[in-house]
Amino acid sequence: MLHTNNHLVIMAGGIGSRFWPMSTAEQPKQFIDVLGVGRSLMQLTYDRFQGITRPENVWVVTNEKYVNIVRQQLPEVPQENILSEPCRRNTAPCIAYVSWRIKKNDPKANIVITPSDHIVTNEMEFRRIITNSLKFTAETDAILTLGMKPTRPETGYGYIQADLSTPSARNKEIFRVDQFREKPDLETAKRYIAKNNFFWNAGIFIWNVSTIINAFRIYQPSMARIFEDLFPILGTPDEQAAINRMYPECEGISVDYAIMEKAEEIFVCPADFGWSDLGTWGSLHLQLAHDIYGNALIGNNIQMCDSKNCVVHVADMKKVVVQGLDGYIVAEKEGTLLICRLSEEQRIKNFTES
Repeated sequence: MLHTNNHLVIMAGGIGSRFWPMSTAEQPKQFIDVLGVGRSLMQLTYDRFQGITRPENVWVVTNEKYVNIVRQQLPEVPQENILSEPCRRNTAPCIAYVSWRIKKNDPKANIVITPSDHIVTNEMEFRRIITNSLKFTAETDAILTLGMKPTRPETGYGYIQADLSTPSARNKEIFRVDQFREKPDLETAKRYIAKNNFFWNAGIFIWNVSTIINAFRIYQPSMARIFEDLFPILGTPDEQAAINRMYPECEGISVDYAIMEKAEEIFVCPADFGWSDLGTWGSLHLQLAHDIYGNALIGNNIQMCDSKNCVVHVADMKKVVVQGLDGYIVAEKEGTLLICRLSEEQRIKNFTES
């Protein structure tokens, strides 16, 4: 039975175009079918929370220019639950806005915050972890984050250092956070994964609405005052105009800096459910099924000849033949073609933005 106070917040305002030419500033990666399964990353995010919360308790915070895309892709979500940011101000203002908005509807809300563009391969374990975490935060004043068990010395993720000596009395899988660590260099990342108490920071947070609002009041009082002033008109026809006027006054700061690194009651639940943030073509290559030569293929008619360790995403093409490539990206979208070494994908960013 669904807990009526469970709420889901999907943050979908990013402008990620790492998967160019499939993703662009007009249609970032969260809105595209990166995996070739017929559902966008945002839709897959929504899908894996089924059974945890009701559609009317799902909220999406996005940039104003993506509101219509969200409505089209998630028709189950009430239109009034799609919150429009007039400008980008990082994750702290985004979370503050939706927290005060949810409080207006449900002062007892228990909330999970998730990015819209990550993937999970073991959804059963994911649901178990999320359900247990929501129970924990419903019974405590704790701020909880999920820590992904690292599988490699990754330099593209922040890390969470946990105190594994004593678990929480309420949940033996949950521990106090010692420290949040910035994205490390390779040698530091190797030291982290050699220990058992360092976890990738996935940016998934669970808390009670009163807990997070109190944290903003303590650690970000100027931002809290903005939303306290807005509170009487949230949920009314005047909300959007007021948000458009006041939201730009919020400091552009991540919730990690604004709250997580300052608050005292911070806990982490180590988890292992096949998580990836799909930040690069290389990370996509790791997640997809491979042929015997290490090629990951998305498309209806792809023939690989003398090629290995490639990722080919050509879902819109009638037929594609690739010969003689080792470790390449081949991607096409609406007449735009990318052919690039996987090891050099960061270097093409300037070309894709011009």
